[in-house]
Amino acid sequence: MNKVVVVNTEESQSCSKNTPELSFSAVTPEMLEEFLVDVAKENENNLLNLSQHAGCFKKTTLIEFVFLLCEQLGLHQVTGYQAVELLERFMIRYIEKLYSSTCTGSDKSTEKLGWEQLQDIIQEHFVLRIMSCVQIASKISFHYQIVNISMALKVLQSLGCSYKKEDFLESELLVLETLNFQVNVPSPFTHTEVLLEVMGYNDPSVPVKYLHCISLKVLKFVYLMRNTIYENLLKIAIENSTPSELQRAKFLTVKEDCMLLAVGVIGTSAFILNYTPWFKVVQQLASISGVTEESISEFSQIILNNIFPGLFCDFAMRLPLKAALDYCHTFIQD
Repeated sequence: MNKVVVVNTEESQSCSKNTPELSFSAVTPEMLEEFLVDVAKENENNLLNLSQHAGCFKKTTLIEFVFLLCEQLGLHQVTGYQAVELLERFMIRYIEKLYSSTCTGSDKSTEKLGWEQLQDIIQEHFVLRIMSCVQIASKISFHYQIVNISMALKVLQSLGCSYKKEDFLESELLVLETLNFQVNVPSPFTHTEVLLEVMGYNDPSVPVKYLHCISLKVLKFVYLMRNTIYENLLKIAIENSTPSELQRAKFLTVKEDCMLLAVGVIGTSAFILNYTPWFKVVQQLASISGVTEESISEFSQIILNNIFPGLFCDFAMRLPLKAALDYCHTFIQD
């Protein structure tokens, strides 16, 4: 990483109503560099141990539901991304464990149940599991609002769900135990903010405040439209409009690469802001992240192709909370 230079950005604050005032350059260059290295290593380890089912629980409507829940609870944006990543990891491990139990009969609680019956049980409690992931994510971001059981119960009851306080305690414990209490998972939101912080240190001319504001909107758009955007990226990468299953499987690490997503989002945002020649931004991002300039340029161009002409508009989620809930009730069966 390049030598960093401390720059005062007192005016930095997000334009999002759910994002409190930010203070960039609040840590020493040494701490920031160490944090960047840790984030990069965590992302790399995650890709090395990626499940073949990664992405199954990142469908657009499901992400919308999580984001809408967080909005209803008045939570910071980072909580929504953290909750989606937690939900994905939990559900994959949980379902694999239950399915394995039905095949081997190793779990007395499930050996008498068929897989279809287990699907019904998973589906019945799916919304509760989502809320548990939101609760846990809110506790990880402890400097923001934490969702207690009363808050969670009130929101789900308003949606017609009938749960008891004990159900929330049991569900949260199940999520934690299934994940071996490893809940501080990589999030594209964290990667984006870390890269922006480093850019601000390295180059005082970078308008971090405005770049951050646009990046959050672009990130939300890409996260919600991830399947469409990555499908386009895959077709360009293989130069074929009909990818094979093997090519899709190999491309999975690209879809789950938080560092690639972050540099693509920032590269897109810098192009929109147009504060300096774009190739210089791409060079700086490549230097910081280790992602090639070609990959950053290609990904940013695909994102731009998908979001024009509504770049400066807030990306409104398409479904009301109740409609998104109805989708979640049928998700597992799909």
